[in-house]
Amino acid sequence: MDEGFGIHALYALKNQISSHADLEFIDGGVLGLNLLPMIEECSHLLILDAINAGRSPGDIIELEKDLIHLYTRINLSEHQLGIQEVLALASFRQHLPEHIYMIGVQPAEIDSQVELSPSVASALPSVIERSCQVLQDWGILS
Repeated sequence: MDEGFGIHALYALKNQISSHADLEFIDGGVLGLNLLPMIEECSHLLILDAINAGRSPGDIIELEKDLIHLYTRINLSEHQLGIQEVLALASFRQHLPEHIYMIGVQPAEIDSQVELSPSVASALPSVIERSCQVLQDWGILS
């Protein structure tokens, strides 16, 4: 259910600020290593995702660049390469974006359903608000 939080957040953010030409919105959920060139070429990276931090369902979690490796992303498959591994590889190759920020929610339920659980869905507007604030702080949105 809540594994799809990132894509729900991506589309909600895109709908809110779609007129901004300098932003690229990418659903990286299953891209794995294919994300590497995109990450290495950008200067700012905002990641929206379900984050398993052992908190209450629907809690918003924010992580800055150096803390992202501490969270456990919920993979649908053991063979799926997560964002942590891709960021680690970009860092090893010395092409990590200067600005990286992650905003997510603690999932309540993980399964193959399309809809979000009520606790996670209710956190979505706050995540979008925080995402806009981060983009403003970076000088990307006015």
